This record gives sequence, structure tokens and C-alpha cells, in this order.
Amino acid sequence: MQRTGWDVIIVGGGSAGLSAALMLGRSRRRVLVVDAGEPRNRFSAHMHGVLGHDHSSPLDLLAGGRSELMRYDDVAVESGTVASVSSVDAEFIGFEVELESGERHTARRLLLATGLRDELPDIPGLTEQWGRNAMMCPYCDGWEVRDRRIAVIATDAANTQQAQLMRQLSPHITYFTQGAILADTARAGLEARGIEIESRRVVQVVGDETGGLRGIRLEDGTERDTDSIFVAPHPVPNDHLLRELRARTMRQNGVDWVLVDSSGRTNVRGVWAAGNISTAQSSVPVAMAAGNVAGSDINKDLVEEDVRAAVAAASGR
Repeated sequence: MQRTGWDVIIVGGGSAGLSAALMLGRSRRRVLVVDAGEPRNRFSAHMHGVLGHDHSSPLDLLAGGRSELMRYDDVAVESGTVASVSSVDAEFIGFEVELESGERHTARRLLLATGLRDELPDIPGLTEQWGRNAMMCPYCDGWEVRDRRIAVIATDAANTQQAQLMRQLSPHITYFTQGAILADTARAGLEARGIEIESRRVVQVVGDETGGLRGIRLEDGTERDTDSIFVAPHPVPNDHLLRELRARTMRQNGVDWVLVDSSGRTNVRGVWAAGNISTAQSSVPVAMAAGNVAGSDINKDLVEEDVRAAVAAASGR
């Protein structure tokens, strides 16, 4: 087993993690990024709304980010999965990280940017279309299906907003309630904008012989032709490492999110979190910004510790 000391270990090499590594590398910090290679948006061929990278591959963006980090001698990116993290009570060492390979690394600070996974409704055929013909975000994927026949499948009554956002892009919207009880105001809003309301449950997403989307099948056997599906999955943060460190969480909309301040600091001394691990609303640009802020704040924290150590050394303590 290998033991290596770093200033910062970043778990997760997505937009947030790589952005933080860039800031730290430019501050001449010794940084290790450990990446399992499973970003949330890996199912999508293109990302949208990312200035300068609109309609580019999200995996190409990350590959470019890793390539940019190579110019900084003290930054390393390693493929792998972190098995555990623990606090270390030693001077200038805050944490030990063990990989599933058995490698062990120590670091003064820790950033968790492991994102989240999307739990889809249990509808046969939906998973196979996810990221291609079944999506979540109107801003990320709505333009590409403008004016087409779009099905919005409810996961709760709040999904009416998703249907209203899609109505901005197409007049052919059907909202499938899946048994949800609509408030009178929500129903009135859908009807006023010409959004069809369908109370029969969707029981299957039907693909064609090429793997594309043919339509959706309802509980009575009726099949509806559909060009695109929008649905809101249940977000599940990949935060088991933060829980090992006893980071505080707050329950919001049925999800326990780690509590962070504006710089990404958690309540655990020396631990930051950035990106989708702390919010489902973190798009690629937002995640990059969060990583940028967290990286600079971690360096600031390390500088303050270096100053204290230098003063103590100079005074002979």
C-alpha cells in the first residue's frame, strides 16, 4: 500500500472537482483528484447552456479539464474509487483516504465533489431512454425538442412547473399525472395554456427497433406517439463519505443535503463539498463556479495555517 501526503485530496473529478483542482494547482498546492469516472451527465451526448461549450460532449469537457491540469506539476488525477476517509490527529495532516485498490493517501484538507445519482420512476423502458429521449431539464435539453410531441410524466404534483416550462418550447405538451392530485390553480394553469392533462398512468416507455423512442403505453393498453419525455427523478447524493465524517445535513424536499456555506465549507473542520453533492440544481456552469470558489477558499485556509506555523517557528514555540 502506498502512502502519499498532499495538501488537498479531491474526491470526484467532475466539473466541480476539476475546477477546484485548477485553482489549487495555480496556487502551487499539492493536489490529488480521485475520480471514479461516473459523472451525472455521462448519459447525455451533449450539454447545453454552457457558454463556449454549448452542444459539446460533457465527457469531452472533463477530458479537456484533466488535460489542462497536466501543466501544473503538483496536481495528479487518479482513476479509482475511495473506499473510506478518516480524520488524522497529526500536525499538518488532517485526513487519510483509502482507495478500493488499497492505496492510502493523506491530506491536510478534503473536498468532496462526488455528485449524485438520479433515481428514475419505476417505468419499464424509461432507463433505456434516459439522457437521449428522456430528460429532466428544460433549459438543458428543451430547445432540441422544440415544437415536438412532449410527454411530461409527473413524479409528484409539483411537476406541473416542468410542464409549463416545456410549454414555452412546444404547443404539443401532455402532462401525465400518474395519480397525483392536481390543485385547482395548477390544473387551471395547465388548461389555460393548452397543456393536455392525462390521468391514465404510464406503464411503459416503448422504444423502436433502433433504440429510439416510439411512444408510451398507458394502463389500459393505449399507446401514445411521443417524441420526447421529461421527468423529474429523485436525487440521491453520493455523500456516504461525508456521513462517515459526520457532516451535518438538512432535509429539503425529501432529500438530506449536506450543509455548506457560500464557499462550500461543511461543519467538519477541513472538509468542503461542491457541486451536485450539495444541491440538485448544480448545472455544469454552477458546479464549475462552486469548485472555483471552494478551491480558492481551501487555499486561503491553508495559507492561514501556514502563517500560524511560520509565526510559531519564528518565535521558537
